[in-house]
Amino acid sequence: MEQTSQIKITQRQRPSTEKQKITLLGLGLRKMNRSKVLNDTPAVRGMIYKVAHLVTVETVK
Repeated sequence: MEQTSQIKITQRQRPSTEKQKITLLGLGLRKMNRSKVLNDTPAVRGMIYKVAHLVTVETVK
């Protein structure tokens, strides 16, 4: 069975627009300095791209 890679996303700043807020909620981030571990998929990467200036991303082994 193939194991999917995972990434850890941490919110570092507040969203300035409603679209950014909705995108962060879609990633499971509701408050600053909270982290979430998600599967590394193209959909998640696209959401991270839209709010890259608000979050930090780390790979999880």
